[in-house]
Amino acid sequence: MFCFLLNLAVITMLTGKATSETFAGSAEMNITLCPISYYGEKYEQIYVSFSANTFAVCFKGLYKPGVKNDCILVSKGAADRGSLEVLKKEIPFGSLVHKLLPDLLNSGKCVSIIQLTDGEQSEIEQLELGNFGTQAVLAVKTLSGYKDDHVEVDLQVNGLTVSKKKLEASETNNGVFLDISGCRLSGRVYKTNTKVLEPNICSTVTCQVNGVANAISDCGPMERCHSNGSCVMNSVCTVIGPAVIDFIGRVHSVPDRCAYTLLGSSSVPELQVLGVFQERRRKDVFFLDQVLLQLKKKGLLISMGQGSRVHLSNKELKLNASGQVIHGVEFSRNQSGVTAKISACDGTVSVFFDGNTALIHMTGPSVGTVHGLCDDSKGTLCDDKVSEHSATDCEIQYEDTVDGTINCNRATEWCNFLTQEPFAACHSHMSPKPFIAACTQTLCKYPAVDGLRCLFLQAYAQICSSHSKLTMEGWRSKSRCSATSQASCQNRFCSAHEFCGPDGSKETRCYCRAIFASRHKPTNSFGEVIKCGPKTVSVALADCLLADAGIDHSALHLNDQSCKGEIHEQTHMVIFNFSSSNPCGSVITRNDDQIVFKNTIKTHNSSTVGSIIRHGQINIDLSCYYTEPVVKSLAIKVRQSPVVQQITSGNYVYNLTMTPSPPPVGMKPADETLRVEMKTEGLDGELIALVTDSCWATDQPSSSGSQRHDVIISGSCPANQAVRVESNGQGTSNQFSVNTLRFSSQTGYVYLHCKVKLCIRKDEPCVPKCSKTERRRRRVVPTFKDENNALITLVWSH
Repeated sequence: MFCFLLNLAVITMLTGKATSETFAGSAEMNITLCPISYYGEKYEQIYVSFSANTFAVCFKGLYKPGVKNDCILVSKGAADRGSLEVLKKEIPFGSLVHKLLPDLLNSGKCVSIIQLTDGEQSEIEQLELGNFGTQAVLAVKTLSGYKDDHVEVDLQVNGLTVSKKKLEASETNNGVFLDISGCRLSGRVYKTNTKVLEPNICSTVTCQVNGVANAISDCGPMERCHSNGSCVMNSVCTVIGPAVIDFIGRVHSVPDRCAYTLLGSSSVPELQVLGVFQERRRKDVFFLDQVLLQLKKKGLLISMGQGSRVHLSNKELKLNASGQVIHGVEFSRNQSGVTAKISACDGTVSVFFDGNTALIHMTGPSVGTVHGLCDDSKGTLCDDKVSEHSATDCEIQYEDTVDGTINCNRATEWCNFLTQEPFAACHSHMSPKPFIAACTQTLCKYPAVDGLRCLFLQAYAQICSSHSKLTMEGWRSKSRCSATSQASCQNRFCSAHEFCGPDGSKETRCYCRAIFASRHKPTNSFGEVIKCGPKTVSVALADCLLADAGIDHSALHLNDQSCKGEIHEQTHMVIFNFSSSNPCGSVITRNDDQIVFKNTIKTHNSSTVGSIIRHGQINIDLSCYYTEPVVKSLAIKVRQSPVVQQITSGNYVYNLTMTPSPPPVGMKPADETLRVEMKTEGLDGELIALVTDSCWATDQPSSSGSQRHDVIISGSCPANQAVRVESNGQGTSNQFSVNTLRFSSQTGYVYLHCKVKLCIRKDEPCVPKCSKTERRRRRVVPTFKDENNALITLVWSH
């Protein structure tokens, strides 16, 4: 077999073949020893077949009309069989082949020779595929058995003709050489060493000798090519975790939990887009938690938060899939997240947020001036920080423990998945490098949990789809990324100290943020907040801490199993309440001058001990200590109406009222009866009783005046039969009646002094027991102490 490619190379033919095989009809053959780069695509297999008039050499499978394939179709004459031989021989640069094909810049390495024959073994035609590195040559030569006047050669890529030639047999009898080198870009094929202006992508495409096509855009870094060939503002800023990929592909990292300006633009001057960051599982890595839309002229602030919730002036907006225009902002919501769109004369800004990722898309006829993290070319992070919407402690830096599950090498390998198909199809529209950098930086310091690693692939696919209309089909299955967790979090609300994440069972739940958890987990606490009120005791537990410990809050109860906690809709704190009217099995005791309430939060019976003590994971003992209330002295001049005074004592705030009936008007004659009521408001009558211990009258303001007349003697009993005491020690009020009197030496006022006492009804008898005779000597007194006796003085004139 004569190889005219080698003959033109002026090289002596050497014996010996690298490989040889024959075929009849169709066949698949291996050319690994001499692979061919056909228009920039390297192949090591060929598929040959015959049809009525054509011989086909294809690279992706047997030739079928209408099927996308890379094929060489040649008129076959009478041939119906053939053979393949591969010869290894170098064709140096400068050979006659190179002179005939001036764009051929590489030396030849080997040749695959296909000789076609008929059933009579007549030589019909010879095709040669020459390997010139990243370039390739097709040689066509008709032999003595070829009887037609011409030869048609159809070069196809993806089923479409790239080049088609009709050659005279007189030419092919001497051999014809065709350059089948080139480059591919976005489905188009370019010849080697050519530059082509492509208006549809606003770029000049250069096909290099190495088979790589480079597109140099005529648009600026923040512009995209419009369908009419003009460049317009069309760029996306992406925020994932702590990473901000700005409009021109630079990657910035947010270092704290503060608020930052993401975008401000002269194209849409009314709008300022802010981002507020929070920690999640680690104290030293921060995620975008809220996107704030500041409408400057209207003075409005719209918050796009977790769970696809949108608030205007702290009022939640109810959104649906159809567009709703609110104060000039068009909102829409679907299962992926919420999109807000605002337009002005010179541009449009669209903000998408799904609780994890923000995509800020700006379009318009011109770029204008832009500032914020999405275009941080002129400023610094400090310049973009917004104190007004930042927590006062947002800049505090926290250290966290080393996470042994973080593997930076594995993270880098994962992030480079963006260089492979199906993402590679989008590389000409958008570089994957910023996303790979952001992905690697984040996953080298934060564990690959909660679907985080898939967010970078998802963001790239979303942006690519909006820029190029490519759908990126199959990327989730190839990367094993599920959309379930992200979609489920769209309908879950978490409180300020929580964030949403998958729970390992294809569902989601709220997890404690790291800083919040670090305040409680070292002490095995559940974030207990105890409030000891005057009538009610409440304790709150953080549901996320309970869930982290594997405890279902609905299984918890107080000593009384019917007393369960209720979860607060906004804070997700589990709240237990009990009081004297609904004690829920509380134990009430007295310790010196304190009243002690004790109860237990538990899932099974457990003994109670003091303060807050934990038995394992699901039993919490708690106590409330109250300073015993004290009724303070109150001096009242009896005129025409009672006097009310508010008194604060320990944990109690209450009113004490002293009411005479009827009220004395002017001077009162002796022997007229004065009825006095002592009444408190704000004390729990189930727990506390008011006891009038003793009363006496003097002729001067001092209770120890020289002239004294007893009304109720110490021990709460009437001093004589003219005094009547009612309801003493039975509740939070009592009454007594006494005849008005005057002292012989007095011309002004009579002062009635009373000592009162509060009594704990559970621990001691509060109702005095008095003998009907010998009242001054025989009485049974309550067993409470006298430390808190208070002196009350009633004054009337006569």
